[in-house]
Amino acid sequence: MSHEPVMSHLAVDAVRRHVGSARPGAPVVPERRPRRRSDAARSKAAGALRRAAEWIEPNREPRPQCA
Repeated sequence: MSHEPVMSHLAVDAVRRHVGSARPGAPVVPERRPRRRSDAARSKAAGALRRAAEWIEPNREPRPQCA
């Protein structure tokens, strides 16, 4: 039995093209809308972490925030 490297490359390429193709019968999944609650939860968690940091190391200058 012989193994042709070119054939395995062509087989992998064909499978990738088939799997990645847009078929007309494929189900359409709409994008999820961003949830506003996550912003409020994030700011509450950030406030709690800042209070904990102030409690652990009082009078320390905060580091600049990254954008």
